Amino acid sequence: MSSVPEPKMVEIVLARIVLRDSEHGQHLYLLERGGKRGFPMVIGRVEAEEIQRIVSGTPAKRPMTHQLAASMVEALGGRIVRADIVDMQEMTFLAQLVLATADGHTTAVLDARPSDAIALALRAGAPLRVAEFVLEEVRTDRAGPDPLPESEPPETT
Repeated sequence: MSSVPEPKMVEIVLARIVLRDSEHGQHLYLLERGGKRGFPMVIGRVEAEEIQRIVSGTPAKRPMTHQLAASMVEALGGRIVRADIVDMQEMTFLAQLVLATADGHTTAVLDARPSDAIALALRAGAPLRVAEFVLEEVRTDRAGPDPLPESEPPETT
């Protein structure tokens, strides 16, 4: 049985949250830690509001789903190690949430929606990462090892 090697991973940070009045169009902007490469991610309103609560330190009036999930991991003696964005298929990001037992001897890797994995990792103070090949595919900056081309100014007549 052969194992597939883990792709090169890049640590990222949440740079900005954009909340809109509509149900659609909530955005996270993720940026390479210590770098200039970054990309946006469209997420659901509920997940965006949870991430905003975590970042701002605003408690919810009652436990929300992400709080419940994080509490369950802790109650069972585990901890959230990190959230990884591992692939992109059909314009959809795929992520994994990595958990560990208190002693660190056992880990579990769970498939997750990126917004859920990010919310849980932020709640736990755990790092966020993205696969290098995904970052290179989706980045919207002009930095990095393969800079994006300058856009051509529109022709005027």
